Amino acid sequence: MRSLPLFILAFFLIQQTRAQDNDEQAIRKILGDQTTAWNSGNLEAFMKGYWNSDSLMFIGKSGVTYGYQNTLTNYKKNYSSADAMGKLTFDLIKVQRLSPEFYFVVGKWNLQRKIGDVGGHYNLLFRKINGTWVIVADHSS
Repeated sequence: MRSLPLFILAFFLIQQTRAQDNDEQAIRKILGDQTTAWNSGNLEAFMKGYWNSDSLMFIGKSGVTYGYQNTLTNYKKNYSSADAMGKLTFDLIKVQRLSPEFYFVVGKWNLQRKIGDVGGHYNLLFRKINGTWVIVADHSS
């Protein structure tokens, strides 16, 4: 009788590990899809990784921007041409599960551009909403 609870615990831990692996893969895929969208000049597709909500928070050099549409508008203003967008690369430093509902991601971003390369660091807070992972907060500098 004592081995049954251990079996159940082991089964639960295996299932939890699989779910965590799937979640991390989904988040890595979102970042990969964003890179592909950016590098093809498609800001609307790039934004699909973000939470489409007025509560989305983006923190950049100009301060805090709230809202999906405001964030997209800022991207369009600041990256209005292929030369301004350049080629994006992300280097992940940390992908950390905080809970079944939240992940924290830290990385480096770089834009290789004809008009001059730029780059910096970012941290992202992902939240699973209605079964889909989305960026709910982005601090990029």
